[in-house]
Amino acid sequence: MSTAERLADGLYGLGWSTVKKLPEPVAARLGRTVADAAWKRRGKGVQRLEANYARVVPDASPERLAELSRAGMRSYLRYWMESFRLPAWSAERVRTGFDPKGAHHLTDGLAAGKGVILALPHLANWDLAGAWVTTTLGIPFTTVAERLKPETLYDRFVAYREGLGMEVLPHSGASAFGTLARRLRDGGLVCLVADRDLSASGVEVDFFGERARMPAGPALLAQQTGAQLLPVTLWYDDSPVMQGRVHPPVEVPEVGTRIEKTAVMTQALADAFASGIAEHPEDWHMLQRLWLADLDPAKGPA
Repeated sequence: MSTAERLADGLYGLGWSTVKKLPEPVAARLGRTVADAAWKRRGKGVQRLEANYARVVPDASPERLAELSRAGMRSYLRYWMESFRLPAWSAERVRTGFDPKGAHHLTDGLAAGKGVILALPHLANWDLAGAWVTTTLGIPFTTVAERLKPETLYDRFVAYREGLGMEVLPHSGASAFGTLARRLRDGGLVCLVADRDLSASGVEVDFFGERARMPAGPALLAQQTGAQLLPVTLWYDDSPVMQGRVHPPVEVPEVGTRIEKTAVMTQALADAFASGIAEHPEDWHMLQRLWLADLDPAKGPA
C-alpha cells in the first residue's frame, strides 16, 4: 500500500469514527468549511466540476460557473458529512431525512413481483436514499460498488453500506451481473448509480447536447429479467431534508435488436438524469471526465 493510499484510508476512517459523533449543526459547518477551502484551492476536481457545469449551463458566465462550483463543493461535502453520520442516525431521522415523490412507482413495481431496478446519477446523497428504502420501506436491495484502492478503503465502503442494509457486489468480475439478474427474477430490488461508464463498453448517449457513455447494465437487466427500470433523481433544498423523484418506468421497446433496445432505454435514462441535473446542477457531484470529447481514448473508461 502506497503512502497516498494509507493516507486516504486513514482519512476516511477518521471521518466515520469522528464526524458521526459530532452534533449535526457542527458537522454541517465543518462540511461547508472544508468545501470552501477545497474550492478556493481550485484543484483538478474543482476545475473538472466547473467544466462539467459549463455543459449543463452553457450560457453561464464565468462568475456564475464559479458560484455553481462553490455550491457544488458544498453539496458534495454535505453528502460526505451525512454519509459519515448515517450509521449513527436513528430510523426516525432516516425516515424524515428524505422526501421522495413518486415512490409509488417503486412499491407498485415490487408488488407486481417482477423486480425493480432503480438507476440514479451522482446527485445529492444516494446512500441516504438507499438507507430510506431499507429503513422506511423495509426493503433490502442489491447494489454494485467500484473497487477502490487501497483494498482496505473498499472494505470500509462495503461494511458501511452493508450496515445500512444493502447487499454490495464488486463492480469488477463477471459474476455481478448474474447475481443482480437472480435477485430481480426473485422479485427483488437492485439500485445502480448509472451516469458514468466504468467499463469502456457502455452505450453512447446524447447528454446536454454532446456524446457521453453510460453503462448498459440497467437496460440489459430489465430486458433479461422483465424487471421495471425506474430512473431516480435527487436534490437538496435549504432544509435538512433531501428531496427526490422516482420517475415513471423506462419501457422496453417492442421492436429492435437487443443492442438497439439497450440504446433507446439508456438514452431514456440519460434524459431523465439530465432533467434532474438541469434543475439542480449544484447537486451533481461529477468531479471526473464524462463526455467523450474530454476522454483520452487510450485510457478507456471514464
